[in-house]
Amino acid sequence: MSAPATPIRAAVITVSDRCAAGRQQDRSGPALADLLRARLGAEIVRMRTLPDELEPLVGCFSDLAAERPTIDLVVSTGGTGLAPRDVTPEAARRVIERDHSSLLELARLRCREASATRSPRSWLSRGVAGTTGRSLIITLPGSPTGACEMLEALVDLLPHAIALLRGSPADHGEAP
Repeated sequence: MSAPATPIRAAVITVSDRCAAGRQQDRSGPALADLLRARLGAEIVRMRTLPDELEPLVGCFSDLAAERPTIDLVVSTGGTGLAPRDVTPEAARRVIERDHSSLLELARLRCREASATRSPRSWLSRGVAGTTGRSLIITLPGSPTGACEMLEALVDLLPHAIALLRGSPADHGEAP
């Protein structure tokens, strides 16, 4: 199966107390948006910056997944680590209807295999992935490098995943 016939509609959420308060410039969200445009031809329909707060994040994930026309892909950056305020996975899990943890497992493995010199910090990310309705949600690390490396590790699978979520018939033949 090839890429979806219409551009992937994507949203990017940056989760950062400092960025939300205007004390730090968001570099991760724009970097992800650029990567989505360049590698997938995605249309970025929403960009949000939120503090590390559970309920506002739950509301944001929920609102984006319910938006019409459908937002195909919701990616977040930040709040996936071990710090006490890192609650992005918990927020996403409250909205995700069908878990797809193997996507982030694959991203971690591909990042590890890509270069022995890369930081092992991707293994500290508690990122999750799954679907709500016809939207795929993926939570990524907060650093621009970590977020982009993890998303880049999945970019070859995302067009097929989005096509399936849109209801295209499954082609279980060999990958191109």
